[in-house]
Amino acid sequence: MVSVKAVLEGDRRELARLLTLVENDDPKGRAALNELYPHTGKAHLVGITGAPGTGKSSFTNQLARVYRNPAGGAAPQRVAIVAVDPSSPFTGGALLGDRVRMKDHSGDLGVFIRSMASRGAVGGIARATAAVTQVLDAAGYEAILVETVGAGQSEVEIARLAHTTIVVEAPGMGDDIQAIKAGILEIADILVVNKADLPGAEKTELVLRASLQMGAGTRRPAVPGGEVWTPTVLKVQSLNPVGIIEAYDLIQDHRGYLQRTGEWQRRDRERLDSELEDLLKAELFRRWVDVKSESNWQAALDALYARERSPYQTVEILLKQSSDHS
Repeated sequence: MVSVKAVLEGDRRELARLLTLVENDDPKGRAALNELYPHTGKAHLVGITGAPGTGKSSFTNQLARVYRNPAGGAAPQRVAIVAVDPSSPFTGGALLGDRVRMKDHSGDLGVFIRSMASRGAVGGIARATAAVTQVLDAAGYEAILVETVGAGQSEVEIARLAHTTIVVEAPGMGDDIQAIKAGILEIADILVVNKADLPGAEKTELVLRASLQMGAGTRRPAVPGGEVWTPTVLKVQSLNPVGIIEAYDLIQDHRGYLQRTGEWQRRDRERLDSELEDLLKAELFRRWVDVKSESNWQAALDALYARERSPYQTVEILLKQSSDHS
């Protein structure tokens, strides 16, 4: 049994064991989450998303370094990194290479890096990502950086989880219009043009600024008539590094905006609403599977295959049979 007390006291070994249980949806992990939940709600969740090849891992690595050594004599923050890697569609495994790329922090006890496989989940994060961030929050990490898979334009789930969402772009990634498709810019609180030393960086910056101007006015304040955050485009070079301190300062500015306007609480409520809905769906389906009749299920499938009933009709019949059985 994992010691919740040890996790709260900063025991990294117990923390790693608990995160494994949570990822595997183990009953012991659920029990520990129940105990830890009252200790959550303090960490700043920062989502970092963007297409593959934009340098998200390098940017995240350098950003964590600034959190640990902020300018101006500010106190260093404990930071956790949750790096979600794609799973193999054949084996279900994942390379988990982000941990290798972030080896610079291996000796820093103020940094905790957790790689996790997406396990087939879409939207850029894994199903257990929200629960993992709750554990890290309770364990006392003040900033939690969540780096998404990097599938591209469909990665908008991170906006439901994070307080601050950073979209990383890079020059030379193909058609300029790719950057403004499918709502990826709509979720951005901060836009980063990484690899800004490469040809085309200025053009990428101009395209992003123009697209932000096109979308001006779509954002709404937390309180009617209140302050509205305007996304900023920032050029950085993660490998040199250049612009990372400025990115950190923008994140802190956004955190101040969230807390000043009540947007922090609104986003927290929306995140918890979404998490509760997802858990409820999963639990209701699990309970239905537990009570379903195999003979009724096969009969329903046979009727579906024969085009005797539509999928909607089949669902209605299965639910009625399950209700009658219970």
